[in-house]
Amino acid sequence: MAPTPHQAKTAKAKLIAGGKQPKARIARYLKTTESQLTEGAKNSLLLKGIRCSDAMSTVLKDMRSVQSPHAKLLNKNNVIVPFDDAGQQSLEFLATKNDATLFAMASHNKKRPNNLVMGRTFDRRILDMVEIGILQYRSLSDFGGLPKKRLGSKPLLQFVGDLWSSDINLKRLQNLLIDFYRGDPVDSLVLSGLDHVMVFTAAEMSLGGGQDSFPLVHQRTYYMKLKKDPKGGKAPVPYLTPSGPDMDFRVRRTQFASPDLWKLAMKQPAGVKAKKKKNQTTNIFGETIGRLHLEKQDIDSKSGKKSKALRLAEKLEKDEERAAVESELGREGEEMNSEFKQAYGFAMDGM
Repeated sequence: MAPTPHQAKTAKAKLIAGGKQPKARIARYLKTTESQLTEGAKNSLLLKGIRCSDAMSTVLKDMRSVQSPHAKLLNKNNVIVPFDDAGQQSLEFLATKNDATLFAMASHNKKRPNNLVMGRTFDRRILDMVEIGILQYRSLSDFGGLPKKRLGSKPLLQFVGDLWSSDINLKRLQNLLIDFYRGDPVDSLVLSGLDHVMVFTAAEMSLGGGQDSFPLVHQRTYYMKLKKDPKGGKAPVPYLTPSGPDMDFRVRRTQFASPDLWKLAMKQPAGVKAKKKKNQTTNIFGETIGRLHLEKQDIDSKSGKKSKALRLAEKLEKDEERAAVESELGREGEEMNSEFKQAYGFAMDGM
């Protein structure tokens, strides 16, 4: 039985304040809630607001099917206003209790019909929220008899339109949608495991003011089946079939994190960053090329160890030079002696 968030929070506060160590059961739970170097799949919590129509309940059920098995749907209505301080505290409590970092709350009233609030938390606090109004929706049940995505499969996400890179609200919304639907983080993908595509198309903004000034976004989901290329190519060709859920929505309200909090949330630990290898590159053939920087070596003043054969050869060479010098000196001495004898009539050796 896992401890409640209140018990874990109290035990952690006592530990920070220098109190006694928590119980083993609570300590194991606290260890699982600590920051991890490699983050796993994010869990999402799906909620109903004060008033929720059957159509919006269907939206939540379809979101649970798309995000399964990392989504949890609560069936009871919640008296929560997301953009109020009290409502945000309630969302933070429910997200912490259900071990979820993503949440979506659906509601329906006269002022804001077919309303959906999507958001996420950082360090158990609200990071950002986006409120969208659904204008048109086709659920999974409207595509009966058609193939659907497999449980736990990752989607291909495609964002069509220049507004995704130029509009600041759509940039944050794109980041939020990727967090919602990306699934488990993996290092590599098997081509046969890709079975569905989600396409988000941003339409141009209208000229009117108010809510109509926000861009219109079309979400379409397709089942993808890979077949052999009829032209004879090696790569398989994808065939797309509409499978749902599909919706058209417009952004109503946003609450994004401040630049400092966003920078803190995007910060990566030092253990995840790959160390840069200096003086090492990879060419077009995939070969690793390294460059070494060495000082100029003075090889003239260095003497290596000579072998026995080299030492004998050097000794013989020196003996031959010495014998040649001695013979040259002896010849010069004989010449001087003969010249002296001719001049004085007797040899120098007799002196």
